[in-house]
Amino acid sequence: MGILNVTPDSFSGDGVGSDRAALVELARRHVAAGAAILDVGGESTRPGAVPVGLAEELARVLPAIEALAGGVTPISVDTSRAAVAEAALRAGARIVNDVSALADRDLARVVAAHRAWLVVMHNGWILRDEGLGDVVRRVGDALERLINEALAASLPLGRIIVDPGLGFGKRPEENLDLLRRLPELRARFPLQPLLVGPSRKRFIGHVLECDVGDRLEGTLACVAIAVAAGADIVRVHDVLPAVRVARMARAIAGG
Repeated sequence: MGILNVTPDSFSGDGVGSDRAALVELARRHVAAGAAILDVGGESTRPGAVPVGLAEELARVLPAIEALAGGVTPISVDTSRAAVAEAALRAGARIVNDVSALADRDLARVVAAHRAWLVVMHNGWILRDEGLGDVVRRVGDALERLINEALAASLPLGRIIVDPGLGFGKRPEENLDLLRRLPELRARFPLQPLLVGPSRKRFIGHVLECDVGDRLEGTLACVAIAVAAGADIVRVHDVLPAVRVARMARAIAGG
């Protein structure tokens, strides 16, 4: 899953803002490098980011999706708002990537109505469960609740993707523990595609003592571990090296 930030304040400094030509070129490079999904986001989820209003998020996301829709590569919209999801799905997106733990109770219903896919993610900031017991059990229990909410909204089980939410309300050691014990989550949700998003995250900087621009090697180590542990999707900024590492890790793991 190649990241496309149509924001001016991406934490990693790679946002293309409203420059449609830059967006299309970046998307082309992602696909050429092997991206199987393009994830378009119009609101930064970094700690301390200024919230974006509905109208602004729509103004950022819709032109981007319209510019990319129609190709063979599925488009994902990174949003927590049902209204944005509705408009994006109408514009050609096929996946809704929600980092808010279904804070908008209409989101799953919208995705189900469009027969699209939904990513449900554990977000410790929203669920306020940081440090409360074993992180793998905590994340697994929350994901199970989110799956049940999506099922109650008539979304088929096979169209729900689970994401443990690396970096979202978790201490550095908890992120490492999640990656180390990813097979436990894989075993708990055998029917769900598993998405892992380690790209340039702060816990990598904590381990390697480096700034966001120097976290490629740390990201790729996480990608290798995640893929070998059974992750189906890795969400990254640096697609080409991540694709190569993922393919090698899968080959070694026997997948």
